Amino acid sequence: MESGFLLRRKGKIHYLTIPPFDKTGIVDHCFTTRLGGVSEGVYSQLNLGFKRGDDQQKVLKNYELICSAIGINYKDLVCSDQIHGDKVYVATEKDKGKGIVRESDIIGVDALITNKPGVPLITYYADCVPIFILDPVKKAIGLCHAGWRGTVQKIGQKTILKMEQVFETRPSDCLVGIGPSIGQCCYEVDAPVIARLKESFSNWREMVIEKSEGKWNLDLWKANKYQLEEIGVVESNITVSGLCTSCRNDLFYSYRKEKGVTGSLAAIIQLKKYNK
Repeated sequence: MESGFLLRRKGKIHYLTIPPFDKTGIVDHCFTTRLGGVSEGVYSQLNLGFKRGDDQQKVLKNYELICSAIGINYKDLVCSDQIHGDKVYVATEKDKGKGIVRESDIIGVDALITNKPGVPLITYYADCVPIFILDPVKKAIGLCHAGWRGTVQKIGQKTILKMEQVFETRPSDCLVGIGPSIGQCCYEVDAPVIARLKESFSNWREMVIEKSEGKWNLDLWKANKYQLEEIGVVESNITVSGLCTSCRNDLFYSYRKEKGVTGSLAAIIQLKKYNK
């Protein structure tokens, strides 16, 4: 399956990167796969979820492995505390390690942004949409977690608008990566979800295929791409991975496919420390 993201390998670790982000040379980043870690059983192999029931030491080892592969110190990661909301948190050096190697006071947050080099951000997934944001002009980054609830709350849009407020980011300068998640092919939703979609998007019909009475297949990639274009993100600056986590259960964890018993994937990004 062709993807807008690039599948890379370092040792046994497999991960994806976004080619336009790679070309800037100013960030270390990846979206993880399930391949190459030390977890076993339903969590095999590269589970990054501390709350899934996996052995905690194995999870920590997985952090060390993936971060080493992309040039990040895992002990510096700033962890989100996702609740399918729309809160955006501005991370700084004081937040390093929160949620990973020390207690965190970052509560109820689904999006992280920073303009500080060497402050790596991490958000978690097992079907929801990861959105990577890079402003190469002001040198600022963001990550947001967008399931259907985050999508209808337009968390992607709100994250960039927060970057505009705090870092003077211009949406038209931003590069965006919409990562692997459950695709329209596999994502069936019901009337309550469609009702929320209608409230947020006038063109909601472009994002769904009606399958039967009261059942639709929703395209989260299109919904998130549209809301970003709505505030001025240039279409050619948006890279969509096109990879479905449910279809590609060999490569990714999928909450829906595995009926809730699975590991966690992660989006990770940091501004390189030598940036001026």
